[in-house]
Amino acid sequence: MRDGYAASSMLDVVGLLALAAVGTAVVWKGSTWLETSANRLATGYGVPAVVQGAIIAAAGSSMPELVSVLVSTLLHGEFEIGIGTIVGSAVFNLLAIPAVSVLAADGDGMSTGRELVYKEALFYMLAVASLLLTFSLAVIYYPAAGAGLQGNVTRPLALFPLVLYGLYVFTQYLDTTEDETAADTDVAIGRAWLWFGLGLVLIIVGVEGLVRAAVGLGDAFGTPAFLWGMTVVAAGSSVPDAFVSVAAARSGRSAVSLANVLGSNVFDLLVAVPAGVLVAGTLSITFTHIVPMMGFLILATIVFFTIIRTDMLLSEREAQLLLGLYGLFVVWLVLESVGVTTVVPT
Repeated sequence: MRDGYAASSMLDVVGLLALAAVGTAVVWKGSTWLETSANRLATGYGVPAVVQGAIIAAAGSSMPELVSVLVSTLLHGEFEIGIGTIVGSAVFNLLAIPAVSVLAADGDGMSTGRELVYKEALFYMLAVASLLLTFSLAVIYYPAAGAGLQGNVTRPLALFPLVLYGLYVFTQYLDTTEDETAADTDVAIGRAWLWFGLGLVLIIVGVEGLVRAAVGLGDAFGTPAFLWGMTVVAAGSSVPDAFVSVAAARSGRSAVSLANVLGSNVFDLLVAVPAGVLVAGTLSITFTHIVPMMGFLILATIVFFTIIRTDMLLSEREAQLLLGLYGLFVVWLVLESVGVTTVVPT
């Protein structure tokens, strides 16, 4: 009887992993349409390269993360899956995507530049700090009953990171007014917006499959579902960011590649997470779950900033270091999921 139950459980896990794989494929296809149309829109409107990467491409490639927050919150009542997805995706974006972009591109490394380091990277650090502050304020001023240290993230609190993102967009707008990039009048703007919408629909369908897989795997292993959000959903939803950055790096546009990584993370932290709160109302978070996740994100941020600042170049050796750190992150999550370590309380 036990053997039959074990076999059934194993089949369930295999089915959930297959669902995650299909969901990732659907997200990738939808993101391909969305990214292509976003690039055409940027060309049609005459947007500078750094702004194209930080706003247009970043917002487009971050749609899976935004949808994951909304789907997990509204359909499954699992707001922390969305947060886990955002943090896991941010770590993937910082450590894996730049490394893979450098190793996939021809050359000895990828140039960063002062504008990217001192504007994009520093604003991203501010985004990390502001989101952690938002969660801290929720615990201090809107405590919630339950196991562990919990708090309610309210709509007024969610407005704080959104206002900060408004400042980020405003600084990018000032860059566009000072830039003389000409708009391409041959681009069919209406057709580009149509494909953008179709890509978004596919992303919604694919993300729903990823979230269902994360919830099911959490139940199957008896671990918090947000841990699977940090791996299964985060990896699946980060496919667009990887696609955009690697393609940009291979074509010699390192500014777009790295700006997309940082811009995607800024969008995820300051827009995607608050969006779930604004749509659903007050949502509870467990601070003891959030802090270890944000702690590793801060560590990844420090390593990433140090590397891109050194000689204003991301070399192949540094890329391998980033990949190694991401490997440690995945190993830690696996150990947490099977109960070997308990840094994140269950």
